[in-house]
Formats: sequence, C-alpha cells, structure tokens
Amino acid sequence: MPENNQTIIHPCPFSKGYGIPEAQAWLLLKVYFVYRLVLACLFISMYYGRVTPSLLGSLNDHLFHYSSEAYLLLTLASGFLLRFRLASYSFQAQFLLFSDIILLTLVMHASGGIKSGIGILLAVSVASGGVTIGGRCAMFFAAIASLLVLADEIYADLTDSFATTSYTYAGMLGAAFLTIALLSYVLAKRSESLLKLAEQHQQTIANLEELNHYIIQHLQTGIIITNRKQNVQLANTAALKMLNLPKKPSQLYDISTHLSEDFSDWLHNKDLDQSLLTLANQTEIRIRFMLLPTGGRSFYMLIMEDIALYNQHVQQSKLASLGRLTASIAHEIRNPLGAISHAGQLLSENPDFSPQDRRLTQIIQSNSARVNQIIEDILQLSRREASRRESIQLKPWLTHYLETFMLEHLVEPKAFRLQIDPGPLTAFIDPGHLKQILDNLCQNALAYGRPEQGPITLRGFMALKSACIEVIDNGPGIEREHQSHLFEPFFTTSNKGTGLGLFICKELAELNQAKLGYYFTESQRSCFRLYLSDADKSLN
Repeated sequence: MPENNQTIIHPCPFSKGYGIPEAQAWLLLKVYFVYRLVLACLFISMYYGRVTPSLLGSLNDHLFHYSSEAYLLLTLASGFLLRFRLASYSFQAQFLLFSDIILLTLVMHASGGIKSGIGILLAVSVASGGVTIGGRCAMFFAAIASLLVLADEIYADLTDSFATTSYTYAGMLGAAFLTIALLSYVLAKRSESLLKLAEQHQQTIANLEELNHYIIQHLQTGIIITNRKQNVQLANTAALKMLNLPKKPSQLYDISTHLSEDFSDWLHNKDLDQSLLTLANQTEIRIRFMLLPTGGRSFYMLIMEDIALYNQHVQQSKLASLGRLTASIAHEIRNPLGAISHAGQLLSENPDFSPQDRRLTQIIQSNSARVNQIIEDILQLSRREASRRESIQLKPWLTHYLETFMLEHLVEPKAFRLQIDPGPLTAFIDPGHLKQILDNLCQNALAYGRPEQGPITLRGFMALKSACIEVIDNGPGIEREHQSHLFEPFFTTSNKGTGLGLFICKELAELNQAKLGYYFTESQRSCFRLYLSDADKSLN
C-alpha cells in the first residue's frame, strides 16, 4: 500500500496530469460515501414512512422501491470496498459516480421526472466527480447526466408517462451540469497548480532544513539548542567533540552543574551571557548564551568555542601584525647597527689603542651582536608560517630528534636521557614547530641546567588524556616571583639572553593548540612541560 504522502494521478482515463495526495483523495471518497448513505437512507425512510403525501414513487411505485433499495445496497457494498480498500481508488470513484447518476435518474423518473426536484441531486454527483477524480472526468459525467435527463424526458414524451414534459427545464438542467463540470475543471486545475506549488515549497523547505542541519553539524563552533527547562534539543558534532561526549546529552546538568547554574543565572540576568567551562583534561570552553525565538516557543542557543582554538587564531593574527611591524623597522635598525659594529671592529684593529680602549670596542661589538640577535629572533618569529599539523608517533620521533640534536650541537650522549612510557603515544602538531620548541628548551637546559651534575631528561608520557613532553634539568630553576613573567617577551634573568626564546616557544605551542608550562618536580628539579593535542580526537 502506498504511503499517505504519495499522489494519485490519472484516476480517470480522460484526466491528464491531475493528481491529489492519496490521504486527501481517500478522505474525499469517504465523505462522498457518507453523503450517499444518508441520501439512500432518506429515500427508504421517506418511502416507507409516508406521513404526508409525497412525490417519491408517485409515477412508478415499484421502480422507486427497487431503485432506492439498489441504491442503498450498492452504497453499502462500496463502503465495504472502501473500508478495506479491496479495489483501486480509480475503480471505486468511477463506480460510485456511474451508479449514482444512473440510479438517481431512475429514482427521478419514478417520482415524476425533473419536476420532482430530484434531478438537482445529479449536480452533486457531477461536482463530486470533479473533486474526487478530475476536471475532464467531471465534464464526462456531466455529459452522461445531461443525456440521461434528456433521454428521460424523451421517453416520457413517447410513452405519455408524464402529464406534461419540459424540454426547456431539461436543457437548463443539462446546461447547469456542464457549467458545474466546467467550474470543477477550472478549480481542479487551479488546485493542481497550488498543489504543485505547495510540493515545491515543501521540497524547498526540506532541502533548506537538510542544508541547515548539515551546516550546523559541520561547524567548527559547538552549538547546543535547549529550552527553558534545560532539555537539550540539539547538539552538533563540534559540541560533542569539545565536551568529549559520545552522544547528545538529555539535559545541561548532564554536561556540567556549573554550566546549568550559569544558564539559570542568565535567564534571570541577561548581562551574565557567558560561562567558562573547564573539562577534566584541562581544556577550557567558553560558552555564550543566546535567545532563539521560534514562533510561539522560545529556545536557547549555546555557542561553544575552544579557547585553545581561539588563541590559535589570535596568535596567527599577532604573528601577522608582528611581521608587518618588524619588516618596517628591521631595515632602519640593522643598517645603523651594522655601521656601529663595523666601526667598532675597525677601532679594535688600531695598534695605538690602550687595553681599556680595546675593552670598550669589545663591549660595542658584543652588544651590537646581541641587538642583532634580538632582531633575528623577532624576524624569525614574524616569518612564521601557519601551523601544518599532522599526526606524530612520539616514540620514534623523539628518538630521532634527540639523536639529531646531539649531532648538530656536538653534545655527548650521556648529557641526555630519553624516557618514554610504554603504550601508544600520538600527538597532532606541526613537526617543524615541535622541533623549534624542543631545540630552545634543550639549549636552555644545556646552558643553565647544569648537565655536569646529571643527564637532562627528555620524557614522553600521557597525562590527563593528552600526550606530554617534559624537559627536566638539574639547574636551580626560576625563582617563583619570576615565573609569572617567564614567557613574556624580552624577559630574561641572564645578561646574555634576548628574552625571546621562551616567548617564541609559547607562541608556537598556542599556534598548535598546545600548552607550555613550567613547574618544579617532586625532587625540586626544573621542568618544562608541553601538553599536546591528542591526534585521535583531532582527526575525527
């Protein structure tokens, strides 16, 4: 059996292109059946309960009796077929209309012809044909009804059945049938056009809904739709990924009690439209609340943004701005700096200079070199390309990196110790950026970490469901009052450093959605820890 949203097309061989939804078509047929059943019952009840004189059966009592009973029996039979749909819609509709016209004509003849007024009931049959089957079919049934009315008048005139005959009334009644059929045809065509237009709009709306659903599900920004009772109606893929949830939660409370409380506070105070959510893996999610009115009901949209991803965009913007700044001033600074350095070198070659004067020229050259190194570091940072992250197996990568680092910097093998926990260890980061971060940390460990007291440890392990890399040395460490400024640009505790190394490491880490921090181990050793993005989650 076809679905209710299907369309019945061509129910009549004379109809072209007319179609109505199946559910609506069967409903119209049921309404027509009820009309016939009521009409047949009225004929029978009025015939057998003759309380007052009636025209029903006045000409031919037996013909009216048999015709009305046949009308009732055929109506009941059609109801049985209609109830269980034992026949096609086309057959049942045509059967009802043909039997209606023929039997009503016989009832009309038995009651004295068109003067009895029963002929007007044929107009209902003609109109029903236009509604249930189609416009051209209505014309066909109207023609049959007109011919039968006219044939009844001719038969009565030939057999002198009626006292008087009225061809004019028969002709007017036939014209009325044809007019009704024509109007039904026009209305049917108009209904068909409206139906097609409605179907097109429905398809357009369905396509837009599908497109909206696709866009929402593939946004990088997390979206959650909820109602006032905090029942979650929708959560896109990005939101589930940010929250580390396998499926859509039923309520905001299932995500976080803190989020649920912040949402309740926002409902009473619209100024509190943001919430900061910290997950178990230390990921920070910023959530904004917005009203989403939809007709008579109000829903609320929670826009979620990973702060690490936000910081990545900020870092890219900062690097671009820094690149434009350094490009504009590098030329102006390096030219006079080169002249100063060259002049100091020429002065140092003067044989008449005293040792004190030579010391002054050395100061000029060393500080010129330091300023030049600062410019080189800034230029290196400003020329940084966008992060090209990929999945990395850290165990073989760290092994190869440490071997290469020791060869490049002529470091003895005993100066470093590689320690990697067993099990899979993957990260999602730009390999070039990771190498630059570790180069800087390992060089600092060699310079300030007292490698003569023991090997520097390069460790890889899992912490809080994220891959981590630590560089642990034996140095005295950074004093606690200086740790808050450790990653600021140009901050240094050494008279030889530029103060940009750790700042560059921090910038590169945030560019790759990683986190770089500093702390003391349990044995009070200085340690830099790098939290990396999990490759498995980042690639989903």
